[in-house]
Amino acid sequence: MSIKLKPLADRVVVEPAEAEQKTAGGIIIPDTAKEKPQKGVIVAVGPGKKDEPMTVKKGDTVLYGKYSGTEITLDGKHYLIMKESDIYATL
Repeated sequence: MSIKLKPLADRVVVEPAEAEQKTAGGIIIPDTAKEKPQKGVIVAVGPGKKDEPMTVKKGDTVLYGKYSGTEITLDGKHYLIMKESDIYATL
């Protein structure tokens, strides 16, 4: 997947995972009660800062904070732009 967006410095573009549709017990979750996903796939990575190279790469699946990043819509798809420091872990 290639997007026409190049993040600057230590920022990354993340495509969030889909919100859960059902609970483990099979109950369907309405849109108004769905949790914001805290997992996604990196689709673009900035060049990093001077003396601070990026430690994540395109294609990494990452976990991030519930309120991390800025939501954007590009070509009808939703993405988050966030600093690398907002990422908690890679999977």
